[in-house]
Amino acid sequence: MKNKETLIRLHRFQVDERRRQVADLEAMLEEFRRKETDLNRQVQIEQDKAGISDIGHYAYPMFAKSMLARRENLLHSIDNISRQLAEAKEYLADSYRDLKKYELIEENRKRRAKKEAVRLEQKELDEVSLNIHRKTDIAVEKR
Repeated sequence: MKNKETLIRLHRFQVDERRRQVADLEAMLEEFRRKETDLNRQVQIEQDKAGISDIGHYAYPMFAKSMLARRENLLHSIDNISRQLAEAKEYLADSYRDLKKYELIEENRKRRAKKEAVRLEQKELDEVSLNIHRKTDIAVEKR
């Protein structure tokens, strides 16, 4: 019984840990997307200042080129984090299913134990009742 409770606590811890991991990845992904939007805005501002939007043009602003390179790196990071997030969500779902399985097993065990306790109590009450009736029958026969 203690082992099952320990197992349930362990799975609850795993579920909580995976939830934190998913939340962290989601926050990181949101932050990276915000940075991507900011980089796009900065590139657009530089292009507007220079009046050149063709990256291949010899006078294309270096700052805009560096921002585009940073954005590409950021997009790769976003892809990686998106994959990690999908994997983390899958692990979270698996951990949650395992937790529920063990909780249901423990709940069923407790339900069976309670039923057994009620059955034993009823059996004792039936025996007491039979003993009382026997004593009453014996007392009636003696009269």
